[in-house]
Amino acid sequence: MTGFADRAGESGGVSWVWEVRSVNGRGLDLRLRLPEGMESLEAPLRAAFGKAFARGSLTLGLRMTRAPGESAQRLNPAALAAAVAAAQAAGTAAREVGLELAPMTAGDLLGLRGVLEVDQGGGTGNATALEAVAAGIAPLIEGLRAARQAEGAALAVALAGQIDRVADLTVRARATAEARAARAGEPLRGRVEALLGAGAPVEEARLAQELALIAVKADLTEELDRLEGHVAAARQLLAETGPVGRKFDFLTQEFNREANTLCSKAQAGDLTAIGLEMKVVIDQMREQVQNVE
Repeated sequence: MTGFADRAGESGGVSWVWEVRSVNGRGLDLRLRLPEGMESLEAPLRAAFGKAFARGSLTLGLRMTRAPGESAQRLNPAALAAAVAAAQAAGTAAREVGLELAPMTAGDLLGLRGVLEVDQGGGTGNATALEAVAAGIAPLIEGLRAARQAEGAALAVALAGQIDRVADLTVRARATAEARAARAGEPLRGRVEALLGAGAPVEEARLAQELALIAVKADLTEELDRLEGHVAAARQLLAETGPVGRKFDFLTQEFNREANTLCSKAQAGDLTAIGLEMKVVIDQMREQVQNVE
């Protein structure tokens, strides 16, 4: 979701520059910084970016300047009248409580926001500039999309490697678990014989029952099968072209759940080591996924 794009242009003596930055975000959050007089662009901007992107925290700014010597100021009569009326009302209210306010000067009035406007090309009188600026929105979106896609391609390579690593560890865990199951009866038989005394007979039926209980508690088949299923699902998500970030985020949680169970049921150092290594890889994968749309 990280990216940057800018677009610049000039029309009728007005220069403008669009800039947009994108960072990670759970949803789509668009922050706008538009110059005075360009507020009419907010709705089409939100619609266009909302259609183009599903996730990310985007900051979009527009800078506009006139050519040297062409800046102009103009009086806003409505804002001036409102300011004068407010000053008169404040004076009346102050006198009612025995206070006298200092009279406002022309400079005070002109310094109020909106009374004296600086025309930087964004005013309603410059329809040509407004149209030219609006025309820069589409190429700006394409520029940001290209930047995010370039980063996405690099993320896909990293994620593919991490998924392959989890798949390899799953194969190793299965082989280790199967080898351990084949040897599971030997330690138990030895301990039973030691307790009963050398040469004492071992009740095979009871021993088989105990071995079955141990095997059920330590069996990792379901966890390993689910891990293989998660690997297949992750590879399928990588092949999709639409937004997959939320799905990937959920899938990494499922990966982590199975790895935790693997560690808790391991009962052997080699399996525990595999489970811990798997958790490290899954954590790295989860960090990468936070930047996937």
